[in-house]
Amino acid sequence: MHSHPEAADTLIYGATLYDGTGKPPVVRDLAIRGDKIAAVGNLSNWIAEEIIEADGRALAPGFIDVHTHDDTHVIREPQMLPKLSQGVTTVIVGNCGISASPVSLRGEPPDPMNLLGERDTFRYPTFGAYVEAVNAARPAVNVAALVGHTALRSNHMDRLDRAATPAEIDAMRAQLTEALDHGALGLSSGLAYASAFSAPTEEVMALAEPLAQAGALYATHMRSEFDAILDAFDEACRIGRHARVPVVVSHLKCAGPRNWGRSLEVLAALEHARAEQRIGCDCYPYDRSSTTLDLKQVTGEIEITITWSTPHPEASGKLLSKIANEWGVTQQEAAQRLQPAGAVYHNMSEQDVRRILAHPATMVGSDGLPNDPLPHPRLWGTFPRVLGHYARDVKLIPLEEAVRKMTGLSARRFGLERRGEIHVGFHADLVLFDPARVRDAATFDNPRQVADGIDAVWVNGALSYREREVSGARAGRFVPRGAPAAGDAKQGAAEPF
Repeated sequence: MHSHPEAADTLIYGATLYDGTGKPPVVRDLAIRGDKIAAVGNLSNWIAEEIIEADGRALAPGFIDVHTHDDTHVIREPQMLPKLSQGVTTVIVGNCGISASPVSLRGEPPDPMNLLGERDTFRYPTFGAYVEAVNAARPAVNVAALVGHTALRSNHMDRLDRAATPAEIDAMRAQLTEALDHGALGLSSGLAYASAFSAPTEEVMALAEPLAQAGALYATHMRSEFDAILDAFDEACRIGRHARVPVVVSHLKCAGPRNWGRSLEVLAALEHARAEQRIGCDCYPYDRSSTTLDLKQVTGEIEITITWSTPHPEASGKLLSKIANEWGVTQQEAAQRLQPAGAVYHNMSEQDVRRILAHPATMVGSDGLPNDPLPHPRLWGTFPRVLGHYARDVKLIPLEEAVRKMTGLSARRFGLERRGEIHVGFHADLVLFDPARVRDAATFDNPRQVADGIDAVWVNGALSYREREVSGARAGRFVPRGAPAAGDAKQGAAEPF
């Protein structure tokens, strides 16, 4: 027995603990000391400067948003309200082949790198410079980063509508290796975009070769999410096998009406591949996607909402079909006139979204676009929507499984050491929420809304958000790639994929 009570900075009493592993919850107290979890159990004999009565509410590891485009946002808007207010404590940036570093632009950023900002926001010629900038900005959330294939291409190629030469691939590999040495998580690609579509599979294979030695991974916005999705999935698998690295398929979806229902086939292909290699995916819990306005997708088959347009800012929030009618032109002509622009595509079936979200290999990532003047509501609503709508209301998955998809699974897969689960000695990234009240408030018409039921968020031990307000504490930091967690006895030896 202790003769004097143990002391902590923060004590959370009587929480229903979801530890991030998918195990059923247990009622426990938790102590935070500095930036770490100091104790878990019955802590009635402890004292602390701050005491929080959880009254049975859920306490989970802070959510990890594995698919973001917050690369420049974490530096320009370091309070990170869209993410912190959802209980997100770590964001992974550099997805879809587009990253803020390493980048040296020759002119304007190529589409879709413009999603990250205008030309002047790209000021990190090396990955090391980006790491320094993140730490200097002191964002309210942790930041881990992938390196974009399109970013590397734009650094070394005079034009992007061709394959890279061997010399260009060597130059790209050298930059990728430098980034890996500074803690990058791996390589991402966006092969569906015109800026990378001309890259043959062999180019990406060659570029992925340095990843294995670094213990890094390959994440991909596949070459097609439409009719050719199985071919694109096969290509992703081939690249992973060639480089001998894990693969993450970004925002897995079956896009376009002809593809609806094919999640059965796609998930069967994923299951088959998982028997041979480490591969998983992420998704966001909505049946509409969003990116730059892509003329290839303007077919008249689906509704498209314009979110921004440089020549026609007044088009924001309007349907492309209505704009075309007003102008007396075809949708294709209207889309050409609106360029450069952003759009929301009404292109998925709810049944497919549910099947993919429920699959055990699927993590949750928002794919939110923070610079969009009318962002898709996933930017503010993704994580509460999974907890409230899909776990509680629709009963698609149990709450502990929803939490695992946002925490433990993500941390293991991306090699984020001592995060994503609740254990003594792990970083005190935590979210206290009310399972009965948690819900996403963001809508397509009114997307900038903080969620309900997220009561408190700690990042590295600092109380950063409470009762719909940021505290002002900004305790996030750049998180380098750690050793893959499979060997960490503390974290369990489960295969992370």
